Amino acid sequence: MNETATLRARAEIDLAALRANVRTLRARASGAQLMAVVKSDAYGHGAVPCARAALEAGATWLGTATPQEALALRAAGIGGRVMCWLWTPGGPWREAVEADIDVSVSGMWALDEVVAAATAAGVPARIQLKADTGLGRSGCQPADWPELVSAARAAEAAGVLRITGLWSHFACADEPGHPSIAAQLHVFRDMVAYAEKEGVTPEVRHIANSPATLTLPESHFDLVRTGIAMYGISPSPELGTPADFGLRPVMTLAASVALVKRVPPGHGISYGHHYTTTAETTLALIPLGYADGVPRHASGRGPVLVGGAVRRIAGRVAMDQFVVDLGGATLAAGAEAVLFGPGDRGEPSAEDWAVAADTIAYEIVTRIGTRVPRVHLHEDSGRD
Repeated sequence: MNETATLRARAEIDLAALRANVRTLRARASGAQLMAVVKSDAYGHGAVPCARAALEAGATWLGTATPQEALALRAAGIGGRVMCWLWTPGGPWREAVEADIDVSVSGMWALDEVVAAATAAGVPARIQLKADTGLGRSGCQPADWPELVSAARAAEAAGVLRITGLWSHFACADEPGHPSIAAQLHVFRDMVAYAEKEGVTPEVRHIANSPATLTLPESHFDLVRTGIAMYGISPSPELGTPADFGLRPVMTLAASVALVKRVPPGHGISYGHHYTTTAETTLALIPLGYADGVPRHASGRGPVLVGGAVRRIAGRVAMDQFVVDLGGATLAAGAEAVLFGPGDRGEPSAEDWAVAADTIAYEIVTRIGTRVPRVHLHEDSGRD
């Protein structure tokens, strides 16, 4: 803590906790490989340090959404298996092929572009065919699957590419008992069986995301893709808390109090005066705002550990700052305010902030902006 105490704000990333989470998740899916999903800068935690820590803990794949995220991992010197899945026409297919990245293909236009890129590069592409089993986003519809499989197999026979995987994504795995879960598994099995009947021999078949990894062993197949759970956050309160699954939150968001002052009763606080003091009181100014990722929707509700107690934001969250009413407590400028963390000191969790902002904990950690420095702790795996 001491070396970061002078920072305006910081997001401390406990890489020892991340490695422990990866080991816990691997044990949950002991018959499958684990893909560590590090999209969106590792859900706001820092993609490169988190990718390295996950690999040290036994992850065998890394997953990103965009090809640019995957290429950035390669540029940082990270080897091994990397997959990316969110493509648009004209994307950097050749760069991805030459960087030995597995690319997802959901339709004929994508297959045509990756074939052209691999032909130009003179290097076989590695592709994974994605099936839309019911989520309704990317992925090939069952009616179009035979055409895509046939064309991909022809390209494979010509030596242009290798079909390394067949995969899909759940819509409601975070809602226990939702009928779509069994329905999607049934469709996935059928689409995999068809592809294999047509000669596809995938290295991996995968559909399980974080909630499915934790609660649906029948969905593990050859590989599980863990995103939010790897960062120590439960994918759904309905499924359980992080502690219920043996996970520890990785990010702690804290700031140094910028100002402490006494104000009289009847004093309006922040824009719109949605909060007015009822008595003489002490206010603390916290130098974080919605430009840093603190949700404006949490105005008047967001919890903060400051001055030895959890208090709520007083009034609106502004772009760069918000105010906490300390009541009769005394505090000095420079004291620490903790917005969320693992709870060791009684601080709120990211889930507490999600409740305050009517959102999900995924968004709380991912939205923390680049103006907040990431301080990566325990980068040496020997300290675990």
